[in-house]
Amino acid sequence: MRASVVVPLISVLVAVSVSVVYSLVLPLERSFPLTHRVELDQLRARDRARHARILQGSVGGVVDFSVQGSSDPYFVGLYFTKVKLGSPPKEFNVQIDTGSDILWVTCNSCSDCPQSSALGIQLNFFDAASSSTAALVSCSDPICTSALQSTATICPSQNNQCSYSFQYGDGSGTSGYYVSDALYFDMVLGQSLMANSSATIVFGCSTYQSGDLTKTDKAVDGIFGFGQGGLSVISQLSSRGVTPKVFSHCLKGDGNGGGILVLGEILEPGIAYSPLVPSQPHYNLYLQSIAVNGQLLPIDPSVFATSNNRGTIVDSGTTLAYLVAEAYDPFVSSITANVQQSVTPIISKGNQCYLVSTSVIDIFPQVSLNFVGASMVLKPEEYLVHLGFTDGAATWCIGFQRVQEGVTILGDLVLKDKIFVYDLAHQRIGWANYDCSLSVNVSITSGKEFLNGGQLRVSSSTRDMLFELLPTGIIGFLIYTLVLK
Repeated sequence: MRASVVVPLISVLVAVSVSVVYSLVLPLERSFPLTHRVELDQLRARDRARHARILQGSVGGVVDFSVQGSSDPYFVGLYFTKVKLGSPPKEFNVQIDTGSDILWVTCNSCSDCPQSSALGIQLNFFDAASSSTAALVSCSDPICTSALQSTATICPSQNNQCSYSFQYGDGSGTSGYYVSDALYFDMVLGQSLMANSSATIVFGCSTYQSGDLTKTDKAVDGIFGFGQGGLSVISQLSSRGVTPKVFSHCLKGDGNGGGILVLGEILEPGIAYSPLVPSQPHYNLYLQSIAVNGQLLPIDPSVFATSNNRGTIVDSGTTLAYLVAEAYDPFVSSITANVQQSVTPIISKGNQCYLVSTSVIDIFPQVSLNFVGASMVLKPEEYLVHLGFTDGAATWCIGFQRVQEGVTILGDLVLKDKIFVYDLAHQRIGWANYDCSLSVNVSITSGKEFLNGGQLRVSSSTRDMLFELLPTGIIGFLIYTLVLK
């Protein structure tokens, strides 16, 4: 149900307004309660819709976004952040999606769009006419005239307004028009400055939605695409020197979820990096092999190679994880062989599941996804999902889903409880297992100045900065206080 298009980078002047402050109070929103239970087949159907789309084809400051939501697939399993758009600014809840490029929000004129959400959030609608800084993107703008424009970008003959239409095989999709307006954010700059900032960006205003996008059980205000395309917010801001050409997230898996999302680089000694496959519209990695309990599985590495609608993609917009059949079958067989003496294997609704009478950590093996230059070690909770209880025993199911052919996709099931750094400047992705309820260090300028991902402590001699960027999903207030030693 996500939209992703390859579009040219637009030449738009950025208006950046900065006001230096020495004390900043930011409210921390508790993650909304996820009480709507869904089934795996519904999640697979939603993920298939987005996968059909996937198969179609000078450093500024660090920006800190809140994170809401949860990876639990039986309670929707989505992560959100808030963006402020327009003048005066209005707040929108948008899904964090590394599998698409465009930021879009629902227009006030949208037809067949949800008016309420079962996620415990209030839906908002963007009104360009009520924003003093909004401007429509005309058909003469490079986004509509470039030879590299996507087929999703259209220019209706009846007006001079640049529009888009994203459609999917299951009938779901969205259409609307492009708007240029102010995006507001809290930024930490070099030279020990905290700032309230804004930048003019181009984003989509959705006037029509269909399919899953119309359902209230998972309704949000839009999608925040973090892809590499020229129209993604990270591309627009980094190309103008507003932010670094890197973003990071740490998605909390347990409890009410939440986490950390920054336009900047999280620093952690244990982060290992793997190169991105070049010239790809998505975050493709070189997956070489899979090991269960230290034993390599008999999988031909070519099934993971990026070619002809195949490959391995990191995608925060996918709830579960997906393995091609050539890898899925030996993977499940190996897991079952490792635990069958301690659990009762069963099939539930077509999924391989297990009745477990004790902790899965004590029984199930670690899994290693081996990429070029780095391995990703998965704990049992990062490849299993908890289905419920049967006769006093917990039912755990393999969270990886089997795809006959196509792309291996690592969704929130795998991405949770890890720091992920998308280093676009060096075309690599790094990760490390991490408790995302803790603070993180974030680099500002090549590691010489950094944030210690709440309190701002500035040394008068070294001018190094330490900020606690705390994850959202807790009650309270985040206070940045300037203290000179």
